[in-house]
Amino acid sequence: RLDLAPPEVLLAPPVARGRRPWANLAEAGLATAVTLLLWKGSMELFGLPRFFAKRPEDVWGYLVAAPGADAHRARLLGALGETLAMAVPGYLAGLLLGAGLAMALTLRPRLSGAVIPLSIALRSIPIVATAPLVVWALGREATGTIAVVALMIFFPTLIACQHGLARTPRAVLDLFAVYAASPLRRLLDAQLPAMLPALFASARMAIPAAILAVTTAEWLATGRGIGALMATVASTSDYGMLWSAIALIGLAAVLAHALVAALERRVLARTSPEQLAR
Repeated sequence: RLDLAPPEVLLAPPVARGRRPWANLAEAGLATAVTLLLWKGSMELFGLPRFFAKRPEDVWGYLVAAPGADAHRARLLGALGETLAMAVPGYLAGLLLGAGLAMALTLRPRLSGAVIPLSIALRSIPIVATAPLVVWALGREATGTIAVVALMIFFPTLIACQHGLARTPRAVLDLFAVYAASPLRRLLDAQLPAMLPALFASARMAIPAAILAVTTAEWLATGRGIGALMATVASTSDYGMLWSAIALIGLAAVLAHALVAALERRVLARTSPEQLAR
């Protein structure tokens, strides 16, 4: 029986569209200013000593104006490069694995009873326990760290994509049924576009999780990257480097979020324009 009700399109929160570049720049500038004010204001409000509670101007001086600023920047950027080289592949692998498994379970729903409980069990293990075990099993090279990041990203992406696939408008599914479309054709042409908003929402939320996973693995297991650098400089009371690393990794997360949001607007404008705010 065909369902003639209006199709549902509430797949994910709408994404802003058609905004002028200056509006995006103004928002970014305002967010940066608020963050810096909160950072400095909280330090001053609680009267925290500058020795270990660095202010924004202290970080600027450490990286730009201090006598050893060039060496500080080189060390920090080198560590960040090592971290991103592990975080980005793991992030993409986790998204791909989660979305791919969600699509596979749509074609073979009977497998959900075995896959979902196992995924929940794996995701419920704390990252501080998972990271050393995975790195020990797969090695201290890239494979182990990438796997840790992928495991952190995989389960939330799986659940989000399953939800997106389930929200495919019934009227669209009925149309494919009328034409006797195969399950694979229905998945690719109807359910996949419906899943994309949920996938991008998961991709945006996964950025902090990826950073947490990679820095934890570096801190506890590999001894490389910005996670290991922060652990080392904290133990030697080099708080200038510690706060610089925190600021840089935060900036990298913000830029990554902006990049994913821009890609989301471009893709959804083609596949799910009803999801874009006018």
